[in-house]
Amino acid sequence: MTDPRASATPSAGTDRPGSRDTEQLAPPRSGASFLDDAALERLRPLSFTVAYRMLGSVAEAEDVVQEALTRVAQAPDVRNPDAFITTVTTRIAIDVLRSARVRRESYVGEWLPEPLVGAVPYLPVAMGTPAPDVARHAELADDLSTAFLVLLETLTPTERAAFLLHDVLGFPHSEAAGVIGTSEVAARQLASRARRRIAATAPARVPALAEAQTQARTRAQAPTETPARTQSSSLRSTPDRARAEQLVSRFLAACEEGAVDSFLELLTEDVVLTGDGGGNVPQGMSIVRPVAGRVTVARMLASFISRGAPVHFERALVGGEPGLLIVADDVVGGGLIGTWSFEVTDGRLSGIRGVINPRKLGHLGPLADLDRVQAALRHALEERTAARRAAAHRAAETEDPENQTSED
Repeated sequence: MTDPRASATPSAGTDRPGSRDTEQLAPPRSGASFLDDAALERLRPLSFTVAYRMLGSVAEAEDVVQEALTRVAQAPDVRNPDAFITTVTTRIAIDVLRSARVRRESYVGEWLPEPLVGAVPYLPVAMGTPAPDVARHAELADDLSTAFLVLLETLTPTERAAFLLHDVLGFPHSEAAGVIGTSEVAARQLASRARRRIAATAPARVPALAEAQTQARTRAQAPTETPARTQSSSLRSTPDRARAEQLVSRFLAACEEGAVDSFLELLTEDVVLTGDGGGNVPQGMSIVRPVAGRVTVARMLASFISRGAPVHFERALVGGEPGLLIVADDVVGGGLIGTWSFEVTDGRLSGIRGVINPRKLGHLGPLADLDRVQAALRHALEERTAARRAAAHRAAETEDPENQTSED
């Protein structure tokens, strides 16, 4: 793996107007200073959000962060720590993603990113970007959403890095090339290929990012006192977020009713329901293949609710977007079962993604005992079956009381 101390210096010409600091690292010298523990801890969330975007895995991202911080701690005279940690993290993540791709090819069922639940931490600071640009790029919180990370899975590791660095974090292609370890022309081509693939799958994503970048560059030319870091909001407007929250509320109401028609009102015609159990859940608790189509998905959701599972739903931000947690009731010991994230198109749900693989949920807190939940489901099914048989028996007695028949 490349030693960042030898090659983390970005390409020349990065000391642009408005930049508070050049990204170049000072050469080692006698008495060189190193970052202290407080400075390294400040870089931790920055490194994590870079790694998580690249990998879509909390566990793998945390491993990358630890290695990146170790390398940065050993580097003398780091002039721009944010730039350095972004560079080191991206390079390590590219290597990890290459090996992860091999493992994901043999993954059981559909692979979905490990969910982030709760408020999304501030987004990475673009290397050498003026403060106004950095603040506006922090608004692109939905590039941590499940839907966006699924799109990124269609890219190669270097395409993913080039696209994230340029289109999301605002790196010029010359600096992105320095991070990836390629030429500026190659970095531009990688980002362009990635953009075309994403546009082919989700056309609305690329124009939104391009518009945000244009606005950020315009603002960067005007003097401002905007701080370099800001709490992230979303690329979505406030009305969009409000509509998404409303849809989640209506989805919860549909879950309480359990009727097919209640779900039909919320779904687009081409909605897709995807589940990720990873082969690590009891049989029948997760779908192996995506289910598509408004009627089919509505019936499956209604069927899930009608099973009488000892679970309830809690609202939460999943990947920075309104979503739901599936939580086991106390009667079966409580604990988290899974998460649901939603994709909204034209005011309806176009994508529902559920992660129930316990190996992807451990970072969120105590997990439910799925065997115990399944046993409760089996017991509920037996009770429903017995009730139907009893009802059928009573109906038969009413129709012909002199010729009672025994049940099968």
